[in-house]
Amino acid sequence: MSWLLDNNQLSPFIFARSILYKLSNKDLLLALIVIIVWGLNFVVIKVGVADVPPFLLAGLRFLLVVFPLAFFLKAPKIPLKIYLLYGLAISFGQFSFLFTAIASGMPSGLASLVLQSQAFFTLIFSAFLLNESWHKFQLMGLGLGAAGLILIGSSHGVSMPLLGFLLTICASVLWALGNIVSRQLAKYPNTDLFAFVVWAGFIPTLMFFASSFLIDGPTKITQVITHLNWLTIGSILYLAWAATLFGYGVWTSLMSRYPANKIAPFTLLVPVVGLLSGFIIFNETLQTIHFVGCAILMIGLITNVFGPSIWLWLKSRF
Repeated sequence: MSWLLDNNQLSPFIFARSILYKLSNKDLLLALIVIIVWGLNFVVIKVGVADVPPFLLAGLRFLLVVFPLAFFLKAPKIPLKIYLLYGLAISFGQFSFLFTAIASGMPSGLASLVLQSQAFFTLIFSAFLLNESWHKFQLMGLGLGAAGLILIGSSHGVSMPLLGFLLTICASVLWALGNIVSRQLAKYPNTDLFAFVVWAGFIPTLMFFASSFLIDGPTKITQVITHLNWLTIGSILYLAWAATLFGYGVWTSLMSRYPANKIAPFTLLVPVVGLLSGFIIFNETLQTIHFVGCAILMIGLITNVFGPSIWLWLKSRF
């Protein structure tokens, strides 16, 4: 145990602490649970869109987010603009694209990885909108991530339609914008963030049902709702209560208390769960170029969040 007390080199203990960016044990545990919940989220979406149109599925999801909790939770005193921007970006915008992508044939496991490009878009938006600084490892990670996405996108075909890939990229952009909006909640330190997520759900609920009415029509909506099976109902409940209320409640709290360019990259573990669950449940397989692109994208994400700590550790050892 003497290496823990050696001040002349960066010990593995200090290295690990630097990676976690001073997250408390509680926040770290919550983040890991969210990762698992969100990783399984993609196969659940695939189950849902098999029987329910994307916009209707999303509308039912957020309806259960809002009701009945809105009757028991007081709306936080936050400017309406923040409610609108959060609801439009991280809720309506992200899931409009993601649900439609998976419904159009995007593999759930691959979607879980491509969506993590939100970390890179968050870096870009945080630099230009929040004046948060970049370091060289974030730029390296951004370049590697872009290269990985280009490889994945270039191999579109039957196993991964181009439309599904592009829609997933759009979803990641909207998630990143939602991250920026979440940072504005730091200006209201006493806000009940769980109540905020619930009340912000009114906006996507209305927009999803309105979109479904226009796209699917009342006849289709009635037919689908009256023929829901237990598996589909379970997927809706999971999406509403686990992925949204728990997942985004915790995520919004973390994003409001830590720099956006430090918290967002922790979602790089989500695709590990997503890819494994997609393979186990749906037997989803990838082409060789997909694996190469996924590996490069993951290296970019790792470089982005772990780069400085790894570099310091290597310098201390060699």
